Amino acid sequence: MVWDHRFPSLASIRAFEAAARLRSFAKAAQELDTTAASVSYHVRQLERQIGVTLFRRHPHKVELTEPGELIATEAMNAFAGLRASFIRAATLDQSRLAITTLPTIGTSWLTPRLGRFRAKHPDIQFELDLSADAQDLTTGRFDAAIRNGHGRWPGLRATKLFPSIFMPLCIPSMKAAAAKLADPKRAREVPLLGRTDWWTLWYQALGFNEVPALKSIGANLSIEYLDITQALAGDGVAIGSPILFKAELDAGRLVPAHDLVATDGRAFWFTVPVVRQDSRKISQFRDWIHDEAAAARASAAAFIRRANAG
Repeated sequence: MVWDHRFPSLASIRAFEAAARLRSFAKAAQELDTTAASVSYHVRQLERQIGVTLFRRHPHKVELTEPGELIATEAMNAFAGLRASFIRAATLDQSRLAITTLPTIGTSWLTPRLGRFRAKHPDIQFELDLSADAQDLTTGRFDAAIRNGHGRWPGLRATKLFPSIFMPLCIPSMKAAAAKLADPKRAREVPLLGRTDWWTLWYQALGFNEVPALKSIGANLSIEYLDITQALAGDGVAIGSPILFKAELDAGRLVPAHDLVATDGRAFWFTVPVVRQDSRKISQFRDWIHDEAAAARASAAAFIRRANAG
């Protein structure tokens, strides 16, 4: 048969390369997780396609013909190069970790802690994306995400970090003036800042189902930390998380304007595609953020208890 120059099947080339390198169909079969008969079949197919005998077959061994030696050298070099490239690609992948997260938790909670992760894993190049929209984790652009919800996303493994809780926060000099916000029927002396839905839930937890005054909230910015920034500037009382802004509370830059803590029943979760959950770099980050979240929960335990009690 004269070879028609169609490229041989990769399965046949792979079987030939393993058999040539190991000088044995049986050893090649073991490496390829198949049978010696299958290896022999694929080699035969290759020989038929190119019209060249590649092996001399003896009762207890095989040996390469001269043309077989020529092809074997090139095939082994090519496969060695491929194996090396796979190893380099895997090494490169393990040295880069890309996380996407919601802007507020990424800015106010995660970023100040990242130095501890980088000190623990200096070999990992960390990339952080801030996005209010949930990014697709199947495209390969991001390794994992921090999301807010109930922890049920198809195809993702979710590890709970801490609950989504909120309460009125303001600067210390504004707390006395903010005391009247507990009664929505009284005229407010300070503006309310932040999400109307959170204020609604907070007032409902306080026992008020109808709060007309919420229609006149001073600002409704797209991201929670922007509301807190306004509160830090003394522009009003913001509804925000005492977990995410625990540093501001501990430093005395913010104080609770009221002791009631509310929740929307959701939580923050570290999420990763199930098919990548055993990746070394992802496991390292998951273990680290789990410990950081545990410390955050412990530090904010009083606020969490109050939210759960409501």
